[in-house]
Amino acid sequence: MVKKNSCIHIDPWVFFSDLKFYKSWGIVVSIFFFLFSISASFGQGGAGNSESDQVILIADMQLQIEVNQAMNDLYNFKFDKAEQQFRWLKQKYAWHPLPYFLMGLSEWWKIMPNLNNIEHDEVFLAQMDTVISISERLLKKPEHEIEASFFLAAAYGFIGRLHSSEERRNWRKAASAGKNALKYMQYSKEKHDLSPELLFGDALYNYFSVWVPENYPLLKPILLFFPKGDKDLGIKQLKEVSFNAFYTRTEAMVFLMRILNSYENDRPRALQMCEYLNKTFPDNPYFHRYYARLLYSSGRFSQAKPVAENILARIDSGQLGYEGTSGRYAAFFLGQIYQTRKKTDEAEYYYKRAVTFSEGIGATNTGYYHFSLLELAKISANRRDKKAARAYYKKVKKYADRGDRAHKAARRGLREL
Repeated sequence: MVKKNSCIHIDPWVFFSDLKFYKSWGIVVSIFFFLFSISASFGQGGAGNSESDQVILIADMQLQIEVNQAMNDLYNFKFDKAEQQFRWLKQKYAWHPLPYFLMGLSEWWKIMPNLNNIEHDEVFLAQMDTVISISERLLKKPEHEIEASFFLAAAYGFIGRLHSSEERRNWRKAASAGKNALKYMQYSKEKHDLSPELLFGDALYNYFSVWVPENYPLLKPILLFFPKGDKDLGIKQLKEVSFNAFYTRTEAMVFLMRILNSYENDRPRALQMCEYLNKTFPDNPYFHRYYARLLYSSGRFSQAKPVAENILARIDSGQLGYEGTSGRYAAFFLGQIYQTRKKTDEAEYYYKRAVTFSEGIGATNTGYYHFSLLELAKISANRRDKKAARAYYKKVKKYADRGDRAHKAARRGLREL
C-alpha cells in the first residue's frame, strides 16, 4: 500500500503475491479477461497507406465485405483462403495491428479443436507479440490511441487465454497478461461510444464480472476494485451484438451459446444458436461437436445420431480439424444411443472407439473415458466375461480420482464381480 494525496491506495494486484492465487487467476483469465478483450479484435483502425490517415477501418464498407469473407473462411476452417486475404491486408496496412491480429486469430482456431496440441503456440504468440509491439507504437499517436488500446487488450487477452488453459497451466504468465488486458480495456472503455461492434466487450464484462465472484469466491476481493456488472444486461447486450454487429457477430454468438448452455440453463436457445453456427460453418469441428453434444444432452437422440456419425466419418477421412477430441464425444454419444436401443454390439463398438480416442489424445481424466470403460465393464459382466469386466473396472480406478462417481462405481462393480 502507498499513500497518495493523503488517501490510502490499495493495488489489487498485491493479492497475487502468493503463487496459489496465480492458478485461480489463470483459470478466470480464460473466461473473463479474454472474453472481454476479444471485442477489440475488430475495434477501430486507421485506413490508407500512411499512419497520418485517420479513416476508420471499421467504417470502410468495402473492407468489411472483404474481411467478412475471410472471417467466414477462417471459421469454416478454410485457413489457406482466409490467410491469403489477411496477407493482402498486411501488405496494405503493414503499420496497423489488424492484419497481424487476424493472422493470430487464424492460429488460435487451429488450436481450438484440441487444446492439447501445442504445435501452433509459437506462431500464435509471435503474431500477438507483433500486435502488441505495433499497438504500443500507435498508442503514442493521439489519433490512434483508442484503437491501439483495443488491440493491446485483445492481444494480451488471447495470450492469457492460452497460458491459462488447463493444458498449458502457465499461471504467472496468464496473470500478467490478464493484468495488462484489464489495464487497456479500462482505458479504451472510457474513450469511446459503444457501437454494436464494441458493445461485445462491455456485454462480456457485465456478465463475467458478476459470474466470476459467484463461482470463484477467492477473487471477490479483487473484483471489488472494478466497476459493478450486470449479468442480465450482459446477456441482452450479447444478443444485440449477435443480431446487429458485423465483425464480432460470430464471436458473440459463440459465447452467448456457451453462456446460455453452461451457466444460464437455457439449453433450447443455446441449441438454436448452435444449429445456426453449424449450418453456417459446416466444416468447423468445434461447432459440429458442440451441436452433437447439445442434441445429445437435450435427449434428441434421433437427431444426434447422424451428426455424431458424420463427425466420425470426417475423422476417418482425415478432414482438417477433426481429431480425437471430437471423436471421443461422438463415439460416446453413439454408444449411449445404441445402448438405449438395446443394440449391445454396436454400443460396445462405439464405447471402444471412445476409449481409443481418449487414450490417443491423453484424455484419460475425463468422464467420457471413465464412463465408456464402465459401460464396457457392464457389457462384459453381462456376458459373464469377468476377466474383461475386471480389467475395465481397474482401468477406471487407475485414472479416475478416488472421490469421483466413476471411481466409486468401479469399486462397486469389482465387489459385485
